[in-house]
Amino acid sequence: MSLTDSHAHLAAERILPIVDEVVARAAQAGVTTIVSIATGPDDWDADLALAERFPGVYATCGIHPHTASMASEEAFARMRERLAHPRVVAVGETGLDYHYDFSPRDVQRDSFARHLEISRETGKSIIVHARTADEDLRAILREAGQGTTGVLHSFSSDRPLLEDALAMGWYASFSGMVTFKNYAGADFVRMVPADRIMIETDTPYLAPVPHRGKTNEPALVAHVAARCAELRGEDADEFAARTTDNARRFYGIPHPLA
Repeated sequence: MSLTDSHAHLAAERILPIVDEVVARAAQAGVTTIVSIATGPDDWDADLALAERFPGVYATCGIHPHTASMASEEAFARMRERLAHPRVVAVGETGLDYHYDFSPRDVQRDSFARHLEISRETGKSIIVHARTADEDLRAILREAGQGTTGVLHSFSSDRPLLEDALAMGWYASFSGMVTFKNYAGADFVRMVPADRIMIETDTPYLAPVPHRGKTNEPALVAHVAARCAELRGEDADEFAARTTDNARRFYGIPHPLA
């Protein structure tokens, strides 16, 4: 089984000190590719260093809505420079989070719109976080999202947002939440076209059953693949291979691995 973890935070405090062990366990589990997602300027260097160190790891560059207050002209200029690096494969993680509101909502919206602009300019795909902000996110996508290729990561929002994103040709990614007993998004897993569905761990968060409540890591993406394949009525190995192909296409990762 060839697996790709399309969204992990290898530079997270819980993971970085043991990253060698984490990457080794992923390889043993059949995970050939891990995309390490940036959350802000403070982890850009660490993510890129990991991508340069491990052949199967790639990095992104962006500012999470939680840290949107760190967005500045200087930061966006640095972001554009980083995105020219061949191991930096996407813009993000960006988006809107009105559940925690760690950054003011107007600042989140402005930051998200700038990320979409940079995605269009650079031709790099964009990774979008959405929580309790569907209407504003849909409005920004209608206004500024055209000409971009994006993914709604760890999708847990409502149908209208997914429908809008899919109509734009975007992707959707699913995490360990699909294994939870109370998971209510099975129809969403089924409605994503076969060539635009991806899987992720969101390491170190959202560990799948039977590891729920523990620190997540890319090796556990196999549980996500198995459950999504079951919900879609597909063969698990074929689903894993397809989602790997989808992730490589989305991120522009060469096949075979560079």
